Amino acid sequence: MDEQIVKLQEIIDNSSKIVFFGGAGVSTESNIPDFRSTDGLYNQEYDYPPETILSHSFYIRNKKEFFRFYKNKMLYLDAKPNAAHKKLAQWEAEGKLLAVVTQNIDGLHQAAGSKCVYELHGSVHRNYCENCHAFYDAKYMLKAPGIPVCSCGSYIKPDVVLYEEGLDNNTIQGALKAISNADTLIIGGTSLAVYPAASFIDYFNGEHLVLINKSATARDTHADLAITGSIGEVFSQLS
Repeated sequence: MDEQIVKLQEIIDNSSKIVFFGGAGVSTESNIPDFRSTDGLYNQEYDYPPETILSHSFYIRNKKEFFRFYKNKMLYLDAKPNAAHKKLAQWEAEGKLLAVVTQNIDGLHQAAGSKCVYELHGSVHRNYCENCHAFYDAKYMLKAPGIPVCSCGSYIKPDVVLYEEGLDNNTIQGALKAISNADTLIIGGTSLAVYPAASFIDYFNGEHLVLINKSATARDTHADLAITGSIGEVFSQLS
């Protein structure tokens, strides 16, 4: 690991246009469970698997159960940025990092100070009335009894990409442009199994591809550096 950290630091030092592409593993180190992992959000108290509950069609037909799950399992408003979030914000402030592209919806990159963040799957911190489009924050959603309702009487929907929904085109274009302009792409905390997001790295044409994950990924053999380990632990050793 020490030799890999040294090599990673050398890559960082010689890069001026870094892009970070992150997945659930970045958030789990801030104690936000990954609902796809075996010890994640699967729970006997629900009659449906998470992928079903977090689908557009389920939201339409069973909002009460959707929000019971959503409030209990998706809103971790006390979570704090970890070493990875903080280091990325530092690099951006220093002018070394172009953007963060994330599959997470928790807003922790912004909480750490990152400005240019492409949230592929939306954010729990943005919620809008389906009728008048009034904005509501995550605290309102968490405290609202049952199904959150706007002052106009209509339902409030989280600005989160559900299963069966498409990604926002402007977010996609921004993320792809950043990746294509990067000299170094660091991918962390993701197994690269979720599409179409995982295919975004095909747009990278820069010098160094770095993969950091607790388990091996299908792209490890294509990387200049593949580190098997905790993203937060790795980043905490970098300057």
